[in-house]
Amino acid sequence: MLHFDRSEFDMRLAETRKLMRRDGFDALIVFAQESHFYLTGYDTKGFVFFQCAVVTADDTPVTLLTRRPDLEQARRTSIMEDIRLWYDAPGADPTLELQEILTEKGLKGARVGVELRNFGLTGYNHELLRQRFTNWCELLDASHLVRELRLIKSEAEIAYVRQAAELADQSLEAMINATGPGVFEGHIAAAGIVPILNGGGDMPPSGPVLGSGDRALLVRSATGYRNLDAEDQLTIEHAGSYRHYCACLMRTLTVGKAGAAHQDMFNATSDAMAAMTDAARTGNTIGQIDDAHRATFDSAGYGEIRMSACGYSLGATYAPSWMDVPPMIHSGNDMPIRAGMILFLHAILIDGPRNLAMSAGYTILTREDGKAPKVLSRVPLELISR
Repeated sequence: MLHFDRSEFDMRLAETRKLMRRDGFDALIVFAQESHFYLTGYDTKGFVFFQCAVVTADDTPVTLLTRRPDLEQARRTSIMEDIRLWYDAPGADPTLELQEILTEKGLKGARVGVELRNFGLTGYNHELLRQRFTNWCELLDASHLVRELRLIKSEAEIAYVRQAAELADQSLEAMINATGPGVFEGHIAAAGIVPILNGGGDMPPSGPVLGSGDRALLVRSATGYRNLDAEDQLTIEHAGSYRHYCACLMRTLTVGKAGAAHQDMFNATSDAMAAMTDAARTGNTIGQIDDAHRATFDSAGYGEIRMSACGYSLGATYAPSWMDVPPMIHSGNDMPIRAGMILFLHAILIDGPRNLAMSAGYTILTREDGKAPKVLSRVPLELISR
């Protein structure tokens, strides 16, 4: 069930160990499910419980600590062979089993990195770690380490992203075709998921963000679908997902005749997307993309209703979010843009007093030598009226 050649996993682990030695870590405790998938292929939603892998700076095989229900999952979806179990019981504390693993590997008193910035390590479980390992070894935040490698996609990863982008296009086209006066929002959302699943993709890790009327101003999913009015606005933000790699799109549609206000907001949004895309070149920084976003909207008179960030990195992610951050694209972010990044650029205007929304977004692949990035969507950026 591996979705990459074994050589790719071997390369990723070797590069991880180089970074560990660079940063002075003797071992890394992996909690982020995205890191599990990247380093070993391990594919599960069992990360909602205590689960981690131990990667040492030498070539000792990776050891996974998980629950019994994920034993076969780990055996059949990953390259890991050393799989240890902890069992549910009143007062169970899996850090005891983790300490036994670290002891076997001679890591008492060592510098041990821990992935803290992820959805796989709750505050409760971090407190268990802290209590268990204070004065036993030195625990240090290593959230950046695998993340640094995952930012730049291999050719095999890019192929999956391109497939996700095609599924996102098909999904958007299906939702556009399903939209019209009186249509139930749930029907539109359902139409969008069919091409993704029929195309061999995955259920996206979150969303879709889909809402009309007042709900078109929301930038998060919210319960309570409604029927569209004869004249309305509909915001759609969604992801195509293939082998967990995500590609996102965003549009605000008008239902009935588009008014002058929506048209003017769209023109500014389209200009902002063009400026952001042009800024997303190697040689620039991530922050310069948002500088272009802000300058375009501000000069068009929309400075008060634009967002303070305009996108983020994408990759292979799990619930609850398709956002694969950091980096967020915001002014002042001095991270250099490098070839092989997958970024979601979005331009959003939310005018609360007038109850108007307008947005656009697409996924790009950054390229070498200062070339303009590749927009991975084939759906044109235009004001869509249904």
